Amino acid sequence: MPQKKSSKVVLRDDLIFTGYSGNGYSIPLDAAKAFGGHDAGISPMELMLTALAGCTAMDVISILRKKKQDVTGFEVQVEGVRTDEHPKVYTEVWVKFIVTGRDINPQAVERAVALSRDTYCGVAATLRHTATMHYDIQIINAEPETEDE
Repeated sequence: MPQKKSSKVVLRDDLIFTGYSGNGYSIPLDAAKAFGGHDAGISPMELMLTALAGCTAMDVISILRKKKQDVTGFEVQVEGVRTDEHPKVYTEVWVKFIVTGRDINPQAVERAVALSRDTYCGVAATLRHTATMHYDIQIINAEPETEDE
């Protein structure tokens, strides 16, 4: 059965809104000063990139944990380029995974990213309709644990 999700925004001032998820969490939204906003929150299009980062990050870290990878740090960076014409959709999106850990298997990370990209991440699947998606992986070796840790 399809899952139904909900969200709403409530006007606070000028172009400042508070966005609420169906489960009660909130996030400030605003436009840039150049567009009449106050830079008092994340823009809706930045939120889309943040949603992509969060969606794929949750997939990848879950898969790496199942593969027993010793991940000590994890970050996903996302950048996008939009058209100049309205509706100003994203046409290029770069997703960079930075995995820090001990004895990380590069093939395990590549497989986790591929599974998220191709199967699990609904945000990526949605963005693929307008944007060419680019993925990059950086693995940083953490120092081995010492006896004191």
